[in-house]
Amino acid sequence: MNRPFEGHDAQGLTERGVGPFVTFRSYLHQGRLVHWRARQHRKGLLQHPDQVAAFWQKPAYNWWTGLSFSIGSLLFMLGATLSLTPNPLSAVQIAIIFFMGSIPFTIAGFLQNFQAANAGDFSSSSPARPDRISIVGWETNSLGWISTFAQFLGTIAFNFNTFDAIDPVSGWYQQDLTIWLPGFIGSVLFLVSGYLAFMETSHGYWSWKPGDLDWKIVFINLLGCIFFMIAGIVSFIPKGTDPEWLINLANVHLWLGAFCFLTGALLMMRESRQTETVGDQKL
Repeated sequence: MNRPFEGHDAQGLTERGVGPFVTFRSYLHQGRLVHWRARQHRKGLLQHPDQVAAFWQKPAYNWWTGLSFSIGSLLFMLGATLSLTPNPLSAVQIAIIFFMGSIPFTIAGFLQNFQAANAGDFSSSSPARPDRISIVGWETNSLGWISTFAQFLGTIAFNFNTFDAIDPVSGWYQQDLTIWLPGFIGSVLFLVSGYLAFMETSHGYWSWKPGDLDWKIVFINLLGCIFFMIAGIVSFIPKGTDPEWLINLANVHLWLGAFCFLTGALLMMRESRQTETVGDQKL
């Protein structure tokens, strides 16, 4: 099994990461020590003074991505709340709310994946931009890209899961195939994405850095992924009548997961304003 490593390359840069993935570098830039982090790099939070940031690496892009995640989270929280409390809405109307929530999730997931696909390669002087813009990309050497790609696929799975729940087919077996299975797959992809993002920020398999904003974001999102995974497991439709407590348990964990995603999204919007310039970075 690959383990976190720490070493120096031929240029004397200090590196850390997980397995083959480098997520942290320290290097000298114009006489000053700079800490490069993979998450900062792909989000454009560490800018070079001699380079104009692309639109996908500007604060507004990160802010709108966070807002889209926030809207999706709020709609999922609303759907879960309505599912748990007496209200005049029908099951179909509540299912529509969940489906509406899945759409901004997918938009935000695409925006993050697009950003990671076009982050460019590391350079201590000026990051190299890709030769052409990639819609989805294939950056398997980037932990951040793999994380965002898994998340994007997970949001698409939730699109199918929530859409099929609006007008469910008859029969428990068919409902499991059309509703539960896409939701379960989406939950697994979210959990994979959440842990990869956590490793990218931790520069290892585990870390405890509650004082760092980026760590708070990925840790809270990882908790949300765990809650969604639990909801995905217990949402299985058994043969016969669903136990009410099982349905409620799934909705409680959906609410908790969506709350974590909302918190992470709001912190992401705050993070979007905290850009630094190489040479002025506080160490």
